[in-house]
Amino acid sequence: MKLAVTAAGPDKVSEVDVRFGRAPYLIVTDVDTGGVTVVDNLDSQDLARGAGIQAAQKVIDHGVHAVITGHCGPKAFRALSAAGVTVYSGAEGTVAETLEKYARGELKQATGADVLEQW
Repeated sequence: MKLAVTAAGPDKVSEVDVRFGRAPYLIVTDVDTGGVTVVDNLDSQDLARGAGIQAAQKVIDHGVHAVITGHCGPKAFRALSAAGVTVYSGAEGTVAETLEKYARGELKQATGADVLEQW
């Protein structure tokens, strides 16, 4: 199973970025093998609109089953949900700490977007 965590930097010691679509990096971790792939999402910084949908497509393209982030907007949430990707929101701390919280079942699964469009 693959998880994607939104991150401010390109490694597991980076802080979780609270913005799904505009996070500079997506740290994809395969919980079965321990493999890590860093997905560059820096191009989202220049987009006027559609950053969440673009980030959702990157996640889907990498075969991710769940996204862990601080907040997720409505368009991104719909795109992820339509692809069967579970969203966990309210994450904070480092990517490594967040993955540990996930493993312990301490993260809250989102039931919908928790921010307005263009947050």
